[in-house]
Amino acid sequence: MTFAQLALGMAAFGSATPVSKIVTQAMPVFVGSALRVGIGALALLPFIWTRRHNVRSISRGDWLRITIIALFGMFGFSALMLYGMRMVSGVTGAIVMSTAPAVTAAASMIFLKDAPTWRKFAAIALAVIGVGILNLGGSGGSGTDTGTMLLGIALVFAAVCCESVYTLVGKTASERVDPVVVAFLAAAMSLPLFVPLAIWQWSGFDLSGMDAGSWTAVIWYGAGTLALGSWLWYQGVAKAEGSVAAGFMGVMPASALLLSYVLLGDDFRLIHVAGFATVFAGVLLISWEHARMSAKD
Repeated sequence: MTFAQLALGMAAFGSATPVSKIVTQAMPVFVGSALRVGIGALALLPFIWTRRHNVRSISRGDWLRITIIALFGMFGFSALMLYGMRMVSGVTGAIVMSTAPAVTAAASMIFLKDAPTWRKFAAIALAVIGVGILNLGGSGGSGTDTGTMLLGIALVFAAVCCESVYTLVGKTASERVDPVVVAFLAAAMSLPLFVPLAIWQWSGFDLSGMDAGSWTAVIWYGAGTLALGSWLWYQGVAKAEGSVAAGFMGVMPASALLLSYVLLGDDFRLIHVAGFATVFAGVLLISWEHARMSAKD
């Protein structure tokens, strides 16, 4: 059961990349983002009801951390991800998103003074090389010019950096506050940031053009990738050793890549395999590093 929760949680997180492509094709970015965090908060509400006493005991410092998560991990991530995915294929987005563990490792060494190791440096190098392979191969998708592809990759990578802020700040906040409560509060607090921009974009949005597939994608983007993914992952982490949980990190990029082929019908290209394999090797190195550190603890 624990392994299933870890695997399904990571798979749900990974599905965010191809699903975000469907969402951004169906509606304006800020409308889709507002729906994501709104649906995600509603879906998490039943899970945090029994934990509501935690909210009253949250310190001022942790409220500040949750605010940072709302600003970067919810608002920044959603907007940058959706704008970026407009410009690149699902596979390209999945490979860029796969650099998240390496980017987080680099940020933790710079800002949190985590000990540098050869595994972390190697993972960072592999992430850079993997994205470089994509750029050299021009694999943005059919009809995508190089300039648009590079801008799209830059925006998705900026979303990765926002996700790293969520991970690092959330790690600190979660030492005292239940992680599911943190996810709910961050989603709820980010909603007021999206609503004015969503209203502004609403005038150019034709709701009648939404089909069942688009609505399913929007609902899953909030209830699945944000709410269910968080709940499953943290339920599994609470019962598993750190070294075991680290081993499931590779499920997320694999899920993103495979679902890009299945849901978006992206063309299979060898350059994708080369770029993904390079970045994925870095993910495995980071997983190894987490497992090694957990064994020491």
